[in-house]
Amino acid sequence: QVQLVESGGGLVQDGGSLRLSCAASGRTFSSNDMGWFRQAPGKERELVAAITWSGGRAYYQDSVKGRFAISRDNAKNTVYLQMNSLKPEDTAVYHCNTLIWPYGSSPRLKADFASWGQGTQVTVSS
Repeated sequence: QVQLVESGGGLVQDGGSLRLSCAASGRTFSSNDMGWFRQAPGKERELVAAITWSGGRAYYQDSVKGRFAISRDNAKNTVYLQMNSLKPEDTAVYHCNTLIWPYGSSPRLKADFASWGQGTQVTVSS
């Protein structure tokens, strides 16, 4: 099973930027579509960004379009999330995980998803 470690979160003011990293272990990493999820207190976990195994196509939840950018470096077994123009409503714990993204469908968490990492806290102050 793929093991995941997220990092890069922190406290930032409204309008600031952060770059999250997700380091993965496992020989099948490069064959997986990957995504970033977030979960705020009392809220359901939601997918905010996704990227195909090749890095050729990306998906963004509507609320982060134009502000976030997902990328990956398969040689380093790492996926990134560049977050700009952060808003207080972006405050959440951010996790990465493996996705399934069938042709013509929206990306979603794989049934055999990797164990969740510790996540990284993003806090945006007003």
